[in-house]
Amino acid sequence: MSSICPPAPSSVCPSLPSVALLRRFEVAGPRYTSYPTADRFVEAFEAEDYAQALRQRRSMGGRALPLSLYVHLPFCESLCHFCACNKIVTRHHARAGQYLDYLAREIDLQTAQLGRGAAVSQLHLGGGTPTFLDDAQLARLMGILHGAFSFTPDGEQSIEVDPRTVDAGRLARLAGLGFNRLSFGVQDFDPEVQKAIHRVQPAAQVFELMAAARELGFKSVNADLIYGLPLQTVASFERTLAQLCALRPDRVALYAYAHLPERFKAQRRIHVEQLPPAADKVQMLARSIAVLTAAGYVHIGMDHFALPQDALAVAKRQGRLHRNFQGYSTQPDCDLVALGVSAIGRVGATYSQNAKSLEEYFDHLDQQRLPVVRGLALTRDDLLRRSFIMALMCQGHVDFEAMGQAHLIDFREHFEPEFAALGPLLAGGLVRLSDDALEVTPTGWYFVRAIAMVFDRYLQADRTRTRYSRIV
Repeated sequence: MSSICPPAPSSVCPSLPSVALLRRFEVAGPRYTSYPTADRFVEAFEAEDYAQALRQRRSMGGRALPLSLYVHLPFCESLCHFCACNKIVTRHHARAGQYLDYLAREIDLQTAQLGRGAAVSQLHLGGGTPTFLDDAQLARLMGILHGAFSFTPDGEQSIEVDPRTVDAGRLARLAGLGFNRLSFGVQDFDPEVQKAIHRVQPAAQVFELMAAARELGFKSVNADLIYGLPLQTVASFERTLAQLCALRPDRVALYAYAHLPERFKAQRRIHVEQLPPAADKVQMLARSIAVLTAAGYVHIGMDHFALPQDALAVAKRQGRLHRNFQGYSTQPDCDLVALGVSAIGRVGATYSQNAKSLEEYFDHLDQQRLPVVRGLALTRDDLLRRSFIMALMCQGHVDFEAMGQAHLIDFREHFEPEFAALGPLLAGGLVRLSDDALEVTPTGWYFVRAIAMVFDRYLQADRTRTRYSRIV
């Protein structure tokens, strides 16, 4: 497992933000997996509003683009202290069988409005730990989904995998169920960091699984890393990056740890004095970008990297990159039907979220009601700003003429107050503004969330940001 990562040449090593820039712009803000962000959803948006959006999509008939499906499977056998996901920690695997019963009910209710047999080109199973389900349970779930939807032959079918829950034989069975993409939760290879976050998994185990996945012919394998975890140092994370380069996944998701113990109970077990300082986190991010770029990865955007031949890198080159609730995606403007407890979807000009607790989720379905408890119907201004912010987050470039023509507005006039507010970002060298376009600079990518925040109408009206994580 020796490193194949060369030292990053200066041509690809991004310049570190100065301490002054860090102090000025390293603020709390949204990750913009949607706009408006999920904290803006309202309970006035009800199940019938979502049903109407499904019916409207159905009325489009053959003109509708294929769907993306997300299924939330909330169960985990053990608690990872960093986790901010909606999860249920249990060793009673029979609970997954009951959950599948209710998922089947939800799917029936959704397809009653949407129509059975809708085309699906992208499926993602997330959690929790989807591989908490045994082979029979996963086979049952895939049978339910294939009975309700029509999967395109060349579509993506991905599943999040906890390396501690699978072996080579299990990966072969996942391939047999139709999964062609895997996402391994690595987080960090350092044993002491793993102990601090209560997620011990030997590096050798991950390397063996990667070799098996290659042999089985999975189209793409992703590895998740998190920087800013307890006991991490710049030096220790450099070693993890070297091991990651030796592992050579097709994609890398590199997330900043967001310490929000007031919101996520599991994080209260993390000792705050063990967390690395903000300056070290920036150094970890800078080295990650430099090392991965030198190793041949394309920096897709804020927190994603991919090898040049991977579909995500191809989408980036072709301008088809999109951002949704799972991060960067290859499918722009694709309706996302979300299934399961707490799942968030997007259909047409609406967002919706299911009940967050199993009890409430089950209760809605026992009453033959869609389990949607909140959401949002987007206004014309929401749609405009969503397009703008997604262009920033995905391409780092916004063309004013094209955007203005698409939304029938004078772009510079409409956003005059926001452009005036860009002054500090321009002075800091984070963006470049011309008569025709706004562009994120290499340094600006560290703070792209702060740039997007300038154009967030809801955030500008509400300066309370304690609900958000720090942007670096």
